[in-house]
Amino acid sequence: MLIELPLDSKDAQNARLVPMEQAKAWGLISFDEGVVKSIDFFDTREAIEEMVDYAIVAKQGEPIWPMLEENIFVLVAREGADIDEVIEGFKFKELHEASY
Repeated sequence: MLIELPLDSKDAQNARLVPMEQAKAWGLISFDEGVVKSIDFFDTREAIEEMVDYAIVAKQGEPIWPMLEENIFVLVAREGADIDEVIEGFKFKELHEASY
């Protein structure tokens, strides 16, 4: 399964979840059987060519229409969370469905 999220950097250890308009990079996480298999970084969301299953954004009210049109399920995590915190929230179903 593939998960995309807007980040403040391409540093897998220190990147934080930010609102989409502030994203300096987009992370694409390959997640399988409860484990992160890989993390790839892209300069823009449009550069991601794979079929994404989930997007995780930093707050309600983000412009998620393009994701919904692509049949991507959108969840909300805490702004400023690092990648590990976001994935833990995803894994344990602690994230909320985004509304628009």
